[in-house]
Amino acid sequence: MIIAIVQSKDSNRLRKAFNKAEIQVTQLSTTGGFLREGNATFLIGVKDDRVQTVLDVIKKNAESREQYVTSQMHIDAEGGSAFPVNVRIGGATVFVLPIEQFLKF
Repeated sequence: MIIAIVQSKDSNRLRKAFNKAEIQVTQLSTTGGFLREGNATFLIGVKDDRVQTVLDVIKKNAESREQYVTSQMHIDAEGGSAFPVNVRIGGATVFVLPIEQFLKF
C-alpha cells in the first residue's frame, strides 16, 4: 500500500499519469497543516514488483517549488506586522506500507 500526499495543484497531472501507467488509485481531498492549503491523498494498492514504478510516476509528476507566504510566526523585530517568508511547497510525502491481506469484492 502506497499513500501519497501531494498539493492539489499537482493532483490532476498525477492522476492522469497514474491512469496512463494503468495504476489504479483512490483519491481523497485533504488539508495540509503548515499552510492549511488543499492536498490530495492517493491510496494505491499494488504488488511489490510495481512499487518502484508508482514511486517513479509520483516523483516525475509532483514537483517541488518555492512560494512566498505570509506567516504569523515570523514577526519583525519591533513586533509589527508579519512579512512574507519564502517556503518550499509541493512535491510529495509518500508512505510505503506492507499489507498482509488485500481483498477486492
